Amino acid sequence: MAIGTGSDTETCYVIDSLEQIGSQWRLAVLHDLQEGEKRFNELKRSTGASSRTLSRVVDDLQEMGFVDRRLEEDAPVATYYSLTEKGESLCPVFDAIGDWAREWVAEEELEA
Repeated sequence: MAIGTGSDTETCYVIDSLEQIGSQWRLAVLHDLQEGEKRFNELKRSTGASSRTLSRVVDDLQEMGFVDRRLEEDAPVATYYSLTEKGESLCPVFDAIGDWAREWVAEEELEA
């Protein structure tokens, strides 16, 4: 659906959704956690985010209900992050975006 078409309510839902998950770092973390629970440093390496940025992003995602945080206090202390049910519900969305990208983005790169 193109923005500006359909009902105003549908458009608002699309915009609101993109505001929640649409930043580069939020998308990177959510996509990365589809593989399963990860430690902070694993997320840092795989996303390329700075510690400060990643800390802010995972806090935001946790506050919005997309990510769970688990602290393991045995030595060495470790913090683990995983998707909640709400976060896991985005997996089909990432699959659909991946399918679209393979068809359209890869095609554009071949034409260039």
